[in-house]
Amino acid sequence: MKRLLPLLFLFFFLAACADNETERSGAEKPRGAVAFDPAAADWGQLVEAARGTTVRFYMYGGFAHTNRWIDGWVAPRVSERFGITLVREPMDAPVFVNKLVTERQAGRTSGSIDLLWVNGENFKSLKEADALHGPFAQRLPNVMTWVNPEHAATDFGTPVEGYEAPFGQAQFVFEYDSARTDPPGNYRELLEWVRDNPGQFTYPQPPDFTGSAFIRQAFYAVTGGHEQYLDGFDPALFARNAPLLWAYLNELNPHLWQQGKTYPKSSAELDTLLARGEVGMGMSYHPLHAQSMILDGSYPPTIRTFLMDEGTIFNLHFTAIPFNAGNVAGAMVLADFLLSPEAQLSKFRPENWGDFPAIDLTRLAPATRAEFEAVNLGAASLSPSVLTGSAVPEVDVAYLEALERGWEEHVLRAKP
Repeated sequence: MKRLLPLLFLFFFLAACADNETERSGAEKPRGAVAFDPAAADWGQLVEAARGTTVRFYMYGGFAHTNRWIDGWVAPRVSERFGITLVREPMDAPVFVNKLVTERQAGRTSGSIDLLWVNGENFKSLKEADALHGPFAQRLPNVMTWVNPEHAATDFGTPVEGYEAPFGQAQFVFEYDSARTDPPGNYRELLEWVRDNPGQFTYPQPPDFTGSAFIRQAFYAVTGGHEQYLDGFDPALFARNAPLLWAYLNELNPHLWQQGKTYPKSSAELDTLLARGEVGMGMSYHPLHAQSMILDGSYPPTIRTFLMDEGTIFNLHFTAIPFNAGNVAGAMVLADFLLSPEAQLSKFRPENWGDFPAIDLTRLAPATRAEFEAVNLGAASLSPSVLTGSAVPEVDVAYLEALERGWEEHVLRAKP
């Protein structure tokens, strides 16, 4: 993994519910959904089968700029090129995971979800429940052409095995208002800063993805680093080290925003607190997030990003197809288009989304690679060399699950 990190970042920085729901919505079922067998079709047949259909893309809806990119950039292009009507359906991950697992257990073969934007924790749950269609990723031309297979082999320690297609790359960063805050350099200094600036720091409540990332990042920092956790989940090691994290977070609590009595329910709520000046620091799992927020007028122009000395976690995020998707052909065409160099470049630009590419830029033609290199990351963003030098991998999803359960028991419920 250590050997892969510089190479991975070089790549990037060369620079409904079911039939009754459908009836209620009045939407037509995808053409060919019953008679057409996507597993037996070649790519040309899949593209043709997808033409004239609707793809329902279920995804987290809390990022306004992401929603705008899907609705305003992706949807018109897949309509023009493939005749696909793209419908973005906002839904929190635990809801669609429970929905699909329940439908699988009930033997429901016709569902309302065609494509999912999914993270490692939810991917593991769905894969173990046999609630995903696949393997399909190796049949996507853009996966085979542009994706490094080693890069996309696992998701939070779970083998992908073709049941997901890469979508983008994320890395955890902190955000601060440079007009009024001098950021700390490490987690010990963060504790001192929070004590000296009561009410000016908080984090989203796990299992929010960003809040969960913050506690994983702190777990690395206060227990001696990430390397000890890279060989799969070790219950004895976790039991020995986790109390150090609970002690650290409980030291923070009384000095947090709202005296630690409540937490933002999402990263979007934390963004709002930082934008209003109610807190002096925020955080994101997208390193260009602050610049995107400045460009759309949500953040003041003095917001900047920073990292802690202990390193910062990164991962890929993916799309997946449910086991009972009504429009597998359309979902595959959309997942493939999202991995095209054109879409990855548009998504990379902070004015559109600011999400790092999931493709291997060294495979691109020189002129196309130069377009990625020329993207203006903005004053709020850290340099590629800083991000590269700080990156550390995610650990097995079992650690994530144990940390989220432990946080609820030892931090949330332990408050006086």
